Amino acid sequence: MTTPDTNIIAELDAQRPSTPPGLLSNNEKDLLIERAFLGLYRWYVSRSQQHRNWNPDTDFDWRSFRTDHSEKMNTVLEGFFAVEQFVPDYVFTLLKVIRRSHGRSHFHIRWGSEEEKHAELWENTLLFSRYRSPAWIADYKNRLRENQWELPWDCPIHMIMYTVIQERATQVNYLNTGLIASGKAQREGFNDVDPILEQAARVIAADEAAHYSFFLEGARLYLYYYPAKALDALYNVIKYFAMPAGDIIPDYDKFSEVVAKNGIYGPREHLKDVLSIALTHLGVSGRRALFRGIERTRQVPGLNGGTLDTGLFDVLDYEGVEKKVKKLFNRIEKYEQKIGFDLIDPTQFVPNQLIVTGGNG
Repeated sequence: MTTPDTNIIAELDAQRPSTPPGLLSNNEKDLLIERAFLGLYRWYVSRSQQHRNWNPDTDFDWRSFRTDHSEKMNTVLEGFFAVEQFVPDYVFTLLKVIRRSHGRSHFHIRWGSEEEKHAELWENTLLFSRYRSPAWIADYKNRLRENQWELPWDCPIHMIMYTVIQERATQVNYLNTGLIASGKAQREGFNDVDPILEQAARVIAADEAAHYSFFLEGARLYLYYYPAKALDALYNVIKYFAMPAGDIIPDYDKFSEVVAKNGIYGPREHLKDVLSIALTHLGVSGRRALFRGIERTRQVPGLNGGTLDTGLFDVLDYEGVEKKVKKLFNRIEKYEQKIGFDLIDPTQFVPNQLIVTGGNG
């Protein structure tokens, strides 16, 4: 009988995969997420060029903009303008964190170019309303840029969860402002029906909806391939969420009070129209359920000697998330077929062989 060479056995053991057969390694998951981001970015650019290629100067009849808006509405417009002045910071700070991801970093540059148009548009509302003089606006820009916005988290997963919530909140701000400008929403102290303002708010809200959709797709990728990490990040973001630049904008408290008291964006809108909607889209059964799930997460032995989070799937519709991720990959595949990428380097969905335990498992 031949005795096995111990050196060969040791070498084979060293080469043995660290994950059980059928389970994806972290490197494989990362590659799948990156390919999905790249495909989503390419699809997004094509769609945005076709449907949302507008100009903040030439696509609006600024000469017809009202010059007698209420003090409250002028405060709102000035606040929107101030928040968008930090676009360079929003782009630069996060780009350093996600720069190694082709799809995500290039989308972020594209996102910045679209947000830059929002800054120009809100400046035009101040200028053509005659509420602020050109000299005042120039001075205010300089004062704003004396401060710099910093990331609330330096983690890519945390930041994509943050941008999901933030983009939805921004969209709600603009949608509700548009309702006031259209006359469909009556607010005490507002007499601000203005077709140009309504058009401006509607156009920007459409951009924010597109941004929200992109970040939502990305968040689902992390929820699918890294559910425990993604849910923990979502928990932290919701717990400590704040709209960007509020702590460095002069008189931000006045702006936030006006939008909150007049149903544009306050605690009620944040819970009902932002968090509730976003969590539903993410497949999470609610804010309270998420918090309870995170706080009572159990750790049990996993197949590869590590640990497996349970209890998380009591609050996450994992099968629903998988269906959305498959749908995203299918959309990317169809886009690649139009271009010809599928013949050279196709993007393909690979399922995450995860053992789901818990109430819904």
